[in-house]
Amino acid sequence: MPTFGAIDIGANSVRLKVARLVRHRLQLLHEDREVTRLGESVFRTGLLSTDAMAHTIKVLQRFRRTLQVYGAESVRVVGTSPLRDARNTSGFLDWVKSATGWKLEVVSGLEEGRLIHLAVVANQRSSNARMLLLDLGGGSCEVTLSEQGEIRQIFSLQLGAVRLTQQFLQHDPPKRKELGQLQKYIHEELATVEKRLTAGRIQMTVATSGTAAALAGVHQKRSTPKTGPVPTADLARQVKWLATLPREQRAAIPGIGTRRAEIIVAGAMVYRELLVRLGLPSFHYSPLGLRDGLLAQMSADYDRDTRFRKQIEVERQNALVNLATHYSVDLKFAEHVRALALELFTGMKSVHQLPAEYEEWLTAAAMLHEVGAYINLTGNRRHSYYIISHSEIFGYTVHQRNLIAAIARYVGRSRPGIESRALRPLAPLEGVQVQKAVILLRLARALNFSRRAAVPQVAVRVRADRVELKITPGRGGAELELWALSKECRYFREVFGRELVVAAS
Repeated sequence: MPTFGAIDIGANSVRLKVARLVRHRLQLLHEDREVTRLGESVFRTGLLSTDAMAHTIKVLQRFRRTLQVYGAESVRVVGTSPLRDARNTSGFLDWVKSATGWKLEVVSGLEEGRLIHLAVVANQRSSNARMLLLDLGGGSCEVTLSEQGEIRQIFSLQLGAVRLTQQFLQHDPPKRKELGQLQKYIHEELATVEKRLTAGRIQMTVATSGTAAALAGVHQKRSTPKTGPVPTADLARQVKWLATLPREQRAAIPGIGTRRAEIIVAGAMVYRELLVRLGLPSFHYSPLGLRDGLLAQMSADYDRDTRFRKQIEVERQNALVNLATHYSVDLKFAEHVRALALELFTGMKSVHQLPAEYEEWLTAAAMLHEVGAYINLTGNRRHSYYIISHSEIFGYTVHQRNLIAAIARYVGRSRPGIESRALRPLAPLEGVQVQKAVILLRLARALNFSRRAAVPQVAVRVRADRVELKITPGRGGAELELWALSKECRYFREVFGRELVVAAS
């Protein structure tokens, strides 16, 4: 029963959630949260303040001790809006590494939105509706349009509650002029996405984050019935009322508290303007968030039988096809190479002894290994490496993209070595594993060398001193494929220490 830990470092607070995988389901063990306002100075000066960084480090060290108590086997620590924006983020990443041993990932706004969507879809029964998902943090607001549980569109807007409070609301309570300027700014931001969202014919709106929790809590205290969605009309009344109260009175309202009171007006205005501009009648609050998405992702990567594994596979496959299409890849060719690579991976498990997850990295590389040709045929393998490693590919971490890019890099004349540039970001063992995956992809590509699927299938037989490939040619024969495979025999022997014998039936 593996235990996972997920930590979300946002503009307003740092949050921890610990869960154990029991019978293919996540069981919550512990959660914690502390306000550090890491993004507060970023929105004024463009820099993370020393005090906020030090406070955050102390919280992370406390979380680390908690995770040790629970025996967490895998921990993901991600940073969001302030770390995307700050000019001194690299120094903070080094500080986190030194103080905790963790490698902090800075996720994009789109990846943040994807993970939150994964959390909601994986844990709610309403995933088949055309849903608008709103997550308003301290620095940004992720807006996701979903249908049948799949992301249709996703946007990251600079509408975080801390960011907007810092930029517009200088008085307590805020002045009418400040509120008017803030409303105008929100309108301008929403105008960039409004048409695309209204075209989605939204059936349900789900809001996450602390601001949404506070607004839902206030609604429950002040209305009858006490359950159900928060109507837009009630939200509009809340905004008008909260904006007239000084901070101390806002803090005294149950569900808001001292720190939330400082930013609740700006956050509430964003939610109000979103619902009003899009003509939405209400929103449902969900306590799920980025940490739940991280936990779902980690558990699905560990256990293929978790119920949201299929959701992640769909997201990843769609992301690969979208990227390949964008760079004009021949999808029929790429998908056949992918199928052949999967056959080779499965048939040679006793030879390559790669971890199970390399099946996914190998087949992804098969789909994307020709994206570099879109830029230039000369040096296209280097271009492929750059595109894959630097592109936003839903469902894959930066490290996973680096692995996929490294595998795709060496399907041409060059071969990877331990000192190869593409292997430098990887651990030494990963470099060895990538070399094994590379030869499998080279063989799969050789099996479709003529680009006409001349080898519909291949049978693999492993002997003590050799590996035998028996191919079944199609109607036009497979002479080019046999020739291309013969060119890989020497490299195969270097990597695996066995002969590669190819025969046609």
